[in-house]
Amino acid sequence: MLTMFVYGTLKHGERNHERYCSDALRVEEGAVRGELYDLPLFGYPELIVPEESVRAFGTDDPARDTELQERLVPWHPSTPEGPLVSGEILYFDDAGSRLPAIDRLEGFDPADTSSHYRRVLLPVETEEGRALLAWAYAVREPSGTYLPDGRWPP
Repeated sequence: MLTMFVYGTLKHGERNHERYCSDALRVEEGAVRGELYDLPLFGYPELIVPEESVRAFGTDDPARDTELQERLVPWHPSTPEGPLVSGEILYFDDAGSRLPAIDRLEGFDPADTSSHYRRVLLPVETEEGRALLAWAYAVREPSGTYLPDGRWPP
């Protein structure tokens, strides 16, 4: 099963949800360690995460990425403290078609190190306090307005 953490236009009620995520098997609230930035001219946010939170980087092989997600342990002793970013955890059973489509939407190309977004595997905490790993799109450097409450839209 593919698990993704979304915090912007892929969330329920936002402009890209219906096309890319409306058939999720399950949706629940969650949070990751990081900072959120708003880009109002473009209509989307950017996520910055501590490098020590990143458990893996996305590849061009959805099956391998999903297997890696299922195999790794969500939390480890060096899990950083810091601000939280709120979003949704989405569960899918079709990683082979889902990841490439969302990668294209996010402008993520695993072969291009200059891609705006990186797809990263992060520890996510559910509202019930469960820990899991989910793929999310993060940038290296922010270019927007910091959202101190970690929620988008502001």
